[in-house]
Amino acid sequence: MAKNVVVLGAGMVGVSVAWHLLKRGYDVTVVDRMAPGQETSFGNAGIIQREAVRPYAFPRDLATLLRVLPNRAVDIRYRPTSVLRAAHPLLQYWHHSSENQYKKLVPEYAALIMQCLDTHDEMIASAGAASLIRKQGYLKLFRSQKALDEECSRAASDYASYGVEYEVLSKAQLATLEPHLTAQLAGAIHWKQPWTVTDPGALVQAYADDVIAKGGEIKRANLRALKQEDGQWVIETDNVRLRADQVVMAMGPWSSYWLRQQGIEVPLFTKRGYHMHYQGDANTPLNHWIMDAEVGYLLAPMRAGVRLTTGAELTALDAPLNERQLSAAEKVARELYPLGDRVDTAPWKGGRPCMPDMKPVIGPTPNKPGLWLAFGHGHQGFSLGPVTGKLIGQMMDGENTSIDMQPYRVDRF
Repeated sequence: MAKNVVVLGAGMVGVSVAWHLLKRGYDVTVVDRMAPGQETSFGNAGIIQREAVRPYAFPRDLATLLRVLPNRAVDIRYRPTSVLRAAHPLLQYWHHSSENQYKKLVPEYAALIMQCLDTHDEMIASAGAASLIRKQGYLKLFRSQKALDEECSRAASDYASYGVEYEVLSKAQLATLEPHLTAQLAGAIHWKQPWTVTDPGALVQAYADDVIAKGGEIKRANLRALKQEDGQWVIETDNVRLRADQVVMAMGPWSSYWLRQQGIEVPLFTKRGYHMHYQGDANTPLNHWIMDAEVGYLLAPMRAGVRLTTGAELTALDAPLNERQLSAAEKVARELYPLGDRVDTAPWKGGRPCMPDMKPVIGPTPNKPGLWLAFGHGHQGFSLGPVTGKLIGQMMDGENTSIDMQPYRVDRF
């Protein structure tokens, strides 16, 4: 197997793929228009989510749909024109979210998630990035007893099936862990296994620095063309022309555009997320990452301040920024916890690359020898980058993979 590889994309997934291929002796160059970890990987909630064995399904119950329809919810918003443009993949998403379909895909999704801690651990140790990691899990807060009871039922099932570890916290126990929360809460689930990251972009950069230390190259350039020529792949950018025996497409939400140039259509759509940092107060510290589950946002005590991340906005990748979802989340968050002033001059926004069946695309491209795919991780690219890199390496070397890779092939569509 030829050993010269170009990885397109320097987010968590692309950098992790490069790291694993270098470990296997490949000659690796990473190409991205941005510095490592500065796109979608930069703005997430910073959780390596071992508990997230169930992907985010399309809401199908009438109560949720009626709540979302007015387009004022914190957790889900949409732009009508973008929904119309993505109607086909969204209808497929709705189909795969039915009870029977969802029940089949959860074990396939969980098979990836269950490896996230071990695969990150190896890279964290190699990159010397342990100072960015906190191993105390996170808290999922509930305002109603009914919602808490429903989550407890799911947690018990996930513990039995997938080894998800958790603790149910009463209102009093929650107040002990987080004494500065001011809203009326029924209790919380403490997910015990997840690791949190105080600077997600810095973790990707640490992994990228390790890629360079291992002999890889990272080139900052805009991709202009990707084509096959004389049995190799030619990667043309605005400042360099590369040739490679193999290419890995790890460009997140931009992957579908470049695959279309190869005559390959994938039903990828984007869910946008926003974040903003706020000043903290040493007298009222936030001790854990906390998710306000029934409202749909998360607060995280990061290096840059307390980060508020929103739920999902169904919108086009290139749509202009809209602050209304973030502002709505901030208003509710201030009723829960004493946020300080805004730190950032403007909100950050980023697009999550989503597939209709909620599983990423990982593997070779049929009829395109040497083109490998690693995208479509939805909400969990930050968690699943390292395991994706591990699996791509196993497949490239013709080894038996850690899990069955059939469910993640691009030709499943």
